[in-house]
Order: sequence, then structure tokens, then C-alpha cells
Amino acid sequence: MTNNQRQLIAERIKGLRDASDLTPEAVASETGVTVDAYLSYEAGEADVSVSYLSVLAAFYQVDVTVLLTGSDAHAKTFHVTRKGTGPIIARRHVYHYEALGARFAGKVMEPFIVTVEPSLKETHLNAHPGQEFNYVLSGRLRLTIGENTLLLEPGDSIYFNATVPHGMRADGSEPVTFLAMITA
Repeated sequence: MTNNQRQLIAERIKGLRDASDLTPEAVASETGVTVDAYLSYEAGEADVSVSYLSVLAAFYQVDVTVLLTGSDAHAKTFHVTRKGTGPIIARRHVYHYEALGARFAGKVMEPFIVTVEPSLKETHLNAHPGQEFNYVLSGRLRLTIGENTLLLEPGDSIYFNATVPHGMRADGSEPVTFLAMITA
């Protein structure tokens, strides 16, 4: 996430909390993070994971689009996202998420095209509510789910319980790109 993008998302997170008349401690407790972690997101000091943005959106009963772009999604029948035009979230300079359904209101899943650069040497695990589906488009995906590590190649897919700690990284010297669909 660029510093400017991180700051804009941080301002939206703080704005929702202020508008809801809640303390940072209350939001942190209700959304499953430490107060220090929450305050670092709200201050724009740390990248916010896509999964935590989804948790915050559910907590505030808003669409993730509000946090990503600052505006509500309005499409109710369909919305086309042209190649390369979805809101971008870049995390840790190795994860690049393009939101594919950002303008559709009332989503029950969040679709993303995710690219992971091969420079990541460790798999960082996270967990979030719901389920997740990943379909590898190019490269090789090394996916850890709980105690299991799997290697997925183009055309391979996996559907899993996202409450189990999981993490992805590119396997080899090429980036991996995959379609990720996350439900709440």
C-alpha cells in the first residue's frame, strides 16, 4: 500500500469510528486485534490486510468499497470491472490486490486478482471469518493452511476455511497471480 493510500484508508477507518462514537479499545476488541495494532492502522502507520478491512467493513455494516475508495458501491444488478481498473491495495511491496467487485453493492464475497512477488521468503499467516477460494492464473503458489503446505500451479484451485491461519507466497523466481474470492 502506498503511504498516501494507507493514509486515506486510515482516515476512513478513524472517520467510521468517530461517526459511531466508539473508542479505539472497543473497535479493537470487537474486531479481534490489539489496541496497538488498531491504533497503528488508524494512524496510517501500518498496512491493513484485506482480511481485516473486510472485518472492519462487516463491523461497521458498510461495504469494503467505503474503506478502499471512500464512496459507496451502487451497482445492484451488475458491475463490470475492466482489466486493470479495480481499486488497488499493495501490501508489503510484495502483495498486490486488485478489487474486482468494488462497485457492486451488498456483496457476499470479495473477488480480487492477487499478485505476489517472489521476493517474499517467509509465509505470513493470517486468518479471517468466512471461506476463501483461490484459482492460480500464472506462476506457482505456495499456500500454507494450518499445518499443511501445498504447491498450486496454473489451473489449480483450492477452497478452504479462512478461519484457519493461512498464507501465500510465490514459489520460484516468478510472481504468482491468482484469483481470490473471500466470503464473510
